Amino acid sequence: MRLKPLGHPSTGRAQYSAGLARYNPAARHAVEWASPRRRPFASARLCGRALAAYISAMSLPPADDYLVRPDPLDPRLTERVHGVDQTGQAIETRVTVERALTIFLNDQEIVTAMTINDYPEYLALGYLLNQNMLRSDDVVAGVDYDEELAVVVVRTQRKTNYEKKLRKKVQTSGCAQGTVFGDLMEALEGVTLPAAELRTSWLYALTHKINTTPSIYLEAGAIHGCVLAHADNPLVYMEDVGRHNAVDKIAGFMFKHRLAAHDKIFYTTGRLTSEMVIKTVRMGIPILVSRSGFTAWGVELARKANLTLVGRARGKRFVALAGEERIVFDQDLRYVEEESTKHRRKAAVHDD
Repeated sequence: MRLKPLGHPSTGRAQYSAGLARYNPAARHAVEWASPRRRPFASARLCGRALAAYISAMSLPPADDYLVRPDPLDPRLTERVHGVDQTGQAIETRVTVERALTIFLNDQEIVTAMTINDYPEYLALGYLLNQNMLRSDDVVAGVDYDEELAVVVVRTQRKTNYEKKLRKKVQTSGCAQGTVFGDLMEALEGVTLPAAELRTSWLYALTHKINTTPSIYLEAGAIHGCVLAHADNPLVYMEDVGRHNAVDKIAGFMFKHRLAAHDKIFYTTGRLTSEMVIKTVRMGIPILVSRSGFTAWGVELARKANLTLVGRARGKRFVALAGEERIVFDQDLRYVEEESTKHRRKAAVHDD
């Protein structure tokens, strides 16, 4: 099988490659090597050599550039359907397409996930990392994706066998997440998050950029988004039908390209639950922001892990319930705009 991600870096090949070369002269050769005429699949693989050179130089793209962003016009991610509205009037609307994707670790089937399947490689890597099945120091020998079979296989040099773990997961009553939480909690022992800061000027600028970025949510809805950011600059914006898929895709991106976590901010449109907190801490990111609300266990775990936890971040408002000492209040609220109705998500209606 040959790895062929369904999607591609939707910043646009020319803009993406130019950003890499502009900030790292060593990437120019790699960008040329990854040109479509020489290697037609290179852009679908995020121009791996160029990105590796770019990251090694510790450069950052300009404030209006994403490394990865949603592509709402990709015809494979949404489709048009016909129906009627509340008045009986005929309508046509776009809906998000979900697909089954089965993830293997070496020769063992792990899970079948429902996903938009734009980045199966990142989803598989991130899922295995966040389930503590793939270690941060593992050497990945390859990732194979077969679009027709809807299967992605992660191959490691280390031999793996998680039969006991999978049996235990199946034996839980109802929700299998209880077993997953136990494993993840064990992996959090001894974790120390790095010192960092969150300037409120960054927070307001970041949320505005994310909300106004063209996305599948704005086109079709029924989808969650997660963003990896540095200061007020969004870097990687992933969407999926499940918020944990979007988290896992970012985790996979960071793992494959060895992207540092200590100075990053993680943004999600979903609730700040215990599992969201655990995954952020496991990724080594010290700041988690959401436009949605909190759960009690999520707050408790964030405080124990010293994770800065900011929720209900919309317009001028936000609430921080953990790690408040990292926040620098440098923004004059008189110059912050309220969130526009066009870009308001459903989570915005419950706590005005």
